[in-house]
Amino acid sequence: MIKLVVLSAACGVGKTTIKDELNARRILENWVCADTDEVGINWWDYEGTENAARYCEDCLAEAVRMSDNKNLLFVTCANPYDFYGAVHIPQNIVSTFFIGMACSDEEITRRLKARPQERMCGSDEFIAGQIQYNAWFKENAGKFQFYMDNTDKTVDETVRAIMSFVKKIE
Repeated sequence: MIKLVVLSAACGVGKTTIKDELNARRILENWVCADTDEVGINWWDYEGTENAARYCEDCLAEAVRMSDNKNLLFVTCANPYDFYGAVHIPQNIVSTFFIGMACSDEEITRRLKARPQERMCGSDEFIAGQIQYNAWFKENAGKFQFYMDNTDKTVDETVRAIMSFVKKIE
């Protein structure tokens, strides 16, 4: 049976950076760290269709398959309310935990403006939406099993804090 930890935040907060660092360090031995970007499912195949709500569900199902029955740290933008309301959680997942992350508006802006243009994240409109979504995480910080603002944290500090939380639930 699989434990699921969902690392959730707005774009630009550092989810993928943290996931990549966890994988590089190989410090979560019984865990697979995967995100929606690497499961091979394209959002644009769902966007604007009657199946848009299935995107997260299909990504999770593929990540669970890829985990090969190891525990899964799943990186996504979906918040707990959207996730539980819209995603069918596979039967082999026995427990689900949410980590919420946020950072300052200035940091999100800086990070998104620095991304390559092909990622389509640098427009003022896109950034404003992510800042608004980031505010939701800050307002709902107490509703996560673990929450952190990583504005003034190094990647190492953030990784260690998340690793510590994951180790507690193993």
